[in-house]
Amino acid sequence: MGISRILIANRGEIALRIHRAAHEMGIETVAVHSTADADAMHVRLADHAVCIGPPSATDSYLNIAAIISAAEVAHADAIHPGYGFLSENARFAEIVEAHDIAWIGPKPEHIRTMGDKVQAKKTAGELGLPLVPGSAGAVSDYDEARQIAAEIGYPVIIKAASGGGGRGMKVCEAEDQLETLMKQAGSEAKAAFGDATVYIEKYLGNPRHIEFQVFGDGRGGAIHLGERDCSLQRRHQKVLEEAPSPVISDEDRTRMGEVCAQAMRDMQYRGAGTIEFLWEDGEFYFIEMNTRLQVEHPVTEAITGVDLVREQIRIADGKSLSCEQKDIEFKGHAIECRINAEDPFTFAPSPGLVTSYHPAGGMHVRVDSGLYAGYRIPPYYDSMVAKLIVYGRTRERCIMRLRRALEEMVVEGVKTNIPLHRELLQQDDVLSGDYSIKWLEDWLEERED
Repeated sequence: MGISRILIANRGEIALRIHRAAHEMGIETVAVHSTADADAMHVRLADHAVCIGPPSATDSYLNIAAIISAAEVAHADAIHPGYGFLSENARFAEIVEAHDIAWIGPKPEHIRTMGDKVQAKKTAGELGLPLVPGSAGAVSDYDEARQIAAEIGYPVIIKAASGGGGRGMKVCEAEDQLETLMKQAGSEAKAAFGDATVYIEKYLGNPRHIEFQVFGDGRGGAIHLGERDCSLQRRHQKVLEEAPSPVISDEDRTRMGEVCAQAMRDMQYRGAGTIEFLWEDGEFYFIEMNTRLQVEHPVTEAITGVDLVREQIRIADGKSLSCEQKDIEFKGHAIECRINAEDPFTFAPSPGLVTSYHPAGGMHVRVDSGLYAGYRIPPYYDSMVAKLIVYGRTRERCIMRLRRALEEMVVEGVKTNIPLHRELLQQDDVLSGDYSIKWLEDWLEERED
């Protein structure tokens, strides 16, 4: 019979994105929501809605029992987790499948493997993905750490095996700092993730963040859909993403894309995934794999014409991939700006009542957002409230169209980072594509001085 009703275990723009894809496939949707999200757009548009708890994410969007109960009450036969919240929780995926509900995501064992940074690195190496030189696994002994650091050369970076977002991460310039920084990284990791395990890697001085979108059918078939450049970041949080990368050649795209796709075939990976690399001096180094849909997936959709959410649903329904690698063509250029409800330069959150809202429009302009005039942005969740995605036949045309779209977009009543994006698109380094993962923070510091 196939999937006929999907529970969307998320909120905001991604919940709306999933609802739209489902409805275009003739599938009903169930929105779950906290009391704070009762008036959210995805709740208004879904076929069914179930309140699962108070505003706190712990008591609502992270409440596995409440979500499973909602799925059973609403007779949902599939669950899509979106991104964030429970999307990379292997235990949740196992519970969903144990209740005979289709999990629109990768196999639980792959979520678990790639969610552990040490295990992910080991697995990536076995699959033939290029690694940053460093420890083979977790390091707890100081003498062992000193020996590894001496072999790969300083500076090195100490990282938490669990979690991310820059927590439990320390750059060590010399041996006399190593023991102290290992202890600090371990303490931070324990406090943030409940796991003090750390590992050591060569520190790359000025890399770019390049990620490849992959898709597998769970039976040994897999393709890649090219790369995205996510180097414009602040505190390890992406601000603007583009596809293709301004620095990756067609030859390197084909070569690395095939390496990634083959790794997924060998894993028998199922559904959407993103393999993230640091890129420096023409070399790729694996850093992690995200076993879910990414926030920035629309830029890949724009240059390939493939609906990634539709493809996720098809795979979860037992169908094969709708296209082969030879069918994938990369055309034009796309850029996504993350629109956050925050002060554009102090980055202080700015929740509150949206008094006026006008999304940008026109040819090749897409806005993914649950905003509307009269909507009150709650203070309990991530500050991203919209994504502006623009396509052009060339990068230059794309940038000109994006400038125009940013001028046109109106969100009043709260502060947003639209002025930041406008200013970024006036910077020579951004216009030429000559930036790294350090560029935005350096520019913001210079701007303050």
